[in-house]
Amino acid sequence: MTLSTIGVAVTRDGFDHLKDWICSEDRPIEIQDFVAPDLIAGDCSAIIAHYKSALSEHKGHRGIHGPFFGLDLANPDYDMRKLVQQRLLKGLEIAEALSAKHMVVHSPFSYWDLLNRYNYPNSIPSMNAAAADCLAGVLPRAADIGCDLVIENIEDTDPTMRVALVQEIGHRNLKVSIDTGHADLAHGQFTAPPVVDFIAAAAGYLGHVHLQDADGYADRHWHPGQGRLNWQPLFQAIDALDETPHLIIEVRDDMARIPHTARWLGDLARSSLLTPPTPSTK
Repeated sequence: MTLSTIGVAVTRDGFDHLKDWICSEDRPIEIQDFVAPDLIAGDCSAIIAHYKSALSEHKGHRGIHGPFFGLDLANPDYDMRKLVQQRLLKGLEIAEALSAKHMVVHSPFSYWDLLNRYNYPNSIPSMNAAAADCLAGVLPRAADIGCDLVIENIEDTDPTMRVALVQEIGHRNLKVSIDTGHADLAHGQFTAPPVVDFIAAAAGYLGHVHLQDADGYADRHWHPGQGRLNWQPLFQAIDALDETPHLIIEVRDDMARIPHTARWLGDLARSSLLTPPTPSTK
């Protein structure tokens, strides 16, 4: 497999600072403004128009992060699932307007689900059935616009649960996403497998990876190279896959450093480089 070009997750402020770098190299971009509940519930036309204008010459891959605050794919309440479904459909409406080809959604699984899967044997099957029902009205729309839904690990400690859900639903536009920092948090705090095992478990279904560094304690969203993750074996695990997931840097601060981080990661993915260089002062 050939590793994909490394892209970046942005909101409007970050994008405006990185626009020239993104567009001049047709970097993949993941637009994340629409996770805000007040924004996606209202009129999004102005910010959509801003991005469409700014990306008019951009030929790279585009995606969005779908809404997730308070939205549980596997909500056991039918009426609540309908609200989740409505928000996801609004996300796909935005994705279509922006020519986005992936939309990130959040996993419903947690450590409690892992610990109690035998104590409450119907728990996971019920969650899978509820998630399948929620997505039944969403995935056909995703297929119509050529957009993949990718289910990101959030509180997941078992890397196979999302994969099993994707397998059970069996739709070509539903894939798995891995957030490296979330996986490392689960590894550090809840004895989950390490990040490379999350990647291996997703083989055949991995469509998307959020690249962020962490310390195994909290959801840091540090730049790769600032935390404890060992990136060389992580890239080797991705390279061992048959599929080519979209690789998206997702960090919280110092967006001006993104070009340096992307360059370092690209070098690391292509070589045996182990130590990040000192960031440029330019």
